[in-house]
Amino acid sequence: MNATLDLKTLEVGFDVPALPGMDEADIQTPCLVLDLDALERNIKKMGDYAKAHGMRHRVHGKMHKSVDVAKLQVTLGGACGVCCQKVSEAEVFARGGITDVLVSNQVRDAAKIDRLARLPKLGARTICCVDDLANVADLSAAAVRHGSQIECLVEIDCGAGRCGVTTTPEVVEIAKAIDAADGLKFAGIQAYQGAMQHMDSYADRKAKIDIAVAQVKDAVDTLAAQGLACDIVGGGGTGSYYFESASGVYNELQCGSYAFMDADYGRILDENGNRIDRGEWDNALFIYTSVMSHAKSDKAIVDAGLKAQSVDSGLPVVFGRDDVEYVKCSDEHGVVADPAGVLKVNDKLRLVPGHCDPTCNVHDWYVGVRGGKVETLWPVSARGKAY
Repeated sequence: MNATLDLKTLEVGFDVPALPGMDEADIQTPCLVLDLDALERNIKKMGDYAKAHGMRHRVHGKMHKSVDVAKLQVTLGGACGVCCQKVSEAEVFARGGITDVLVSNQVRDAAKIDRLARLPKLGARTICCVDDLANVADLSAAAVRHGSQIECLVEIDCGAGRCGVTTTPEVVEIAKAIDAADGLKFAGIQAYQGAMQHMDSYADRKAKIDIAVAQVKDAVDTLAAQGLACDIVGGGGTGSYYFESASGVYNELQCGSYAFMDADYGRILDENGNRIDRGEWDNALFIYTSVMSHAKSDKAIVDAGLKAQSVDSGLPVVFGRDDVEYVKCSDEHGVVADPAGVLKVNDKLRLVPGHCDPTCNVHDWYVGVRGGKVETLWPVSARGKAY
């Protein structure tokens, strides 16, 4: 339980969906439920993997946006810290006691740069990505102004087609500028191949990451030849971490969705052609929903619609059942096909969201459940921190 929460002030059904000690059946819906046993298995499994392969694991905080989950990943999974995508998000984790924070993104706005330069004062190692020489002077000025240090990774576009430079000479030029700038420290390279994470085929994903590894190795070797060592060569996601860990180049994994596992990631295949949610990772995150109407004999209407989830990666999947199917949603309603009429009003279902990251961002709370009872309540600490 988050120590800052005062249970006496929280009313179930208005402030929170549940409180510790309640039966799972009494949780107010729709809400996010965490199967704590599954979550802990996932976290420990990734932590053990990273340790066995000599890799650091920096968990992706943008997935869960929760200080409590991040702390569990540090204590149980041995994570070195977190990645964030926005300065305000990073600030939540730093204020919450996470001591190693990477904004795995560019920070260009003057006000955001100023806030970034203040993060070390909260006790956190502070790192950001750079892909433009012009950014270096602004970051340096802010760090000097606040008497702090910002560590910088040069970001390589290794196939995602978003941020990042594409050639080794560009990497070297920016790295040298960082190394020479007051208040900054060159910390290495960021090279996350995001575009291939959800490709179903293991072989297709490997082909993409092989290209990225060659690109990153050339940059790392060239930097080393010029006296610039990379403390961090970061990347790796839930769909590729085994490739980066075997590369001989990367030394830091940045996986996020493995901890919760969503329907879209669950569909990708491992080396043996098996779905990764059928043995590699357990579903730990669910949208808990109730049947609110069954006026039509062949379909049930549940209370988890568009406002309870993101469907950018597809509709949710009803967990543990093949006799009913979530087939449609509008703002406040979800339609569940029930051809045999097995559901009844007030029945509850666990839905595996299509995409966990944006789904978590529309909720205020995680309800941690173990053995049919509510064990803990965690706030979605960085919800809405998008600036």
